Amino acid sequence: MSKKLNILFCIILVIFLPSCSRDSENRGRQTIFLNFPTANMGGAVFTIGAALANIWNENIDGVLVSAEASNGGVQNLGLMATGDAHVSVAVTSIITEQKQGAGVFSGRAYEGVRILSALYSNYNQIGVDSAISGLTDLRGRRFAPGAPGSTTEIEARLHMTRAGMNYPEDFRAQFVGFAEAVDLMRNRQLDGVWVQAGIPTAAVSEMYLTAGGRLISMDEELVRRMTEEFSWYNLDYIPAFTYEGQSEDIRTTSITITLIVDEKLSDDLVHEMTRTLWENIDRLKASHSALNDVTLECAVLNLAGLPLHPGAERYYKEAGVF
Repeated sequence: MSKKLNILFCIILVIFLPSCSRDSENRGRQTIFLNFPTANMGGAVFTIGAALANIWNENIDGVLVSAEASNGGVQNLGLMATGDAHVSVAVTSIITEQKQGAGVFSGRAYEGVRILSALYSNYNQIGVDSAISGLTDLRGRRFAPGAPGSTTEIEARLHMTRAGMNYPEDFRAQFVGFAEAVDLMRNRQLDGVWVQAGIPTAAVSEMYLTAGGRLISMDEELVRRMTEEFSWYNLDYIPAFTYEGQSEDIRTTSITITLIVDEKLSDDLVHEMTRTLWENIDRLKASHSALNDVTLECAVLNLAGLPLHPGAERYYKEAGVF
């Protein structure tokens, strides 16, 4: 009987110990928490960021990405500099300014931002009521250039000053995000709004459908000034019928928006995040049409000389695009 009990005990050990080992291994592995500030809830970036966070959470073991709304790129970069953001989104212009400690980042230089991927073009979109036909017609009007310190607000300031306007003295400013601005337009409390986002973006669609607004083109001379003075701007057009009720192409400027990570993230983690992004790109594209033309080959283009994270660079070399 004793011999039989010994044999039974050995069998139980063989079955049980591997399970205990796996449980111990899982308990010993710490979850990596990544904060992911995105942008205003009315724009493409918020929607895309939430979808991407879900993709990473479902496909990378031991990682928990928390996507949340923010005031946009300027705030995102500030949070990354203080260690409160690990992955985020920003346009190449303000990343460059932060690296140089220039513009809104004067005295606050931070060189730790790295690119994971270029995403798509962000378009400057000027939404107005029917009484306004050009940017300078906004003098004396109620206008929302963006939330305080946001990328959108910086874009409005740069363009309006180059158009010869005194910013913000020439108009009655409401410093709110563009989702809130469209609500104000609908209630006839605002005459116009500056939007910087991929196309189409929900706030502009809503403006056309419910607030009686429309987009106006920038003057050719203004676009020329912007593209000559700042290397990151492009002459671009919002094609007719991008929005219901938009019957003609809208001339404007665009800029590359990028997915960024902090340099402190490990090479292996960022490699896995990059691989998972591109292996699930069709699912991510389904989250917003701004990504329709995104390709792997474009992931490393138009980065204004900004550095890739080594983990991302390793993936692009393996994929043959870098």
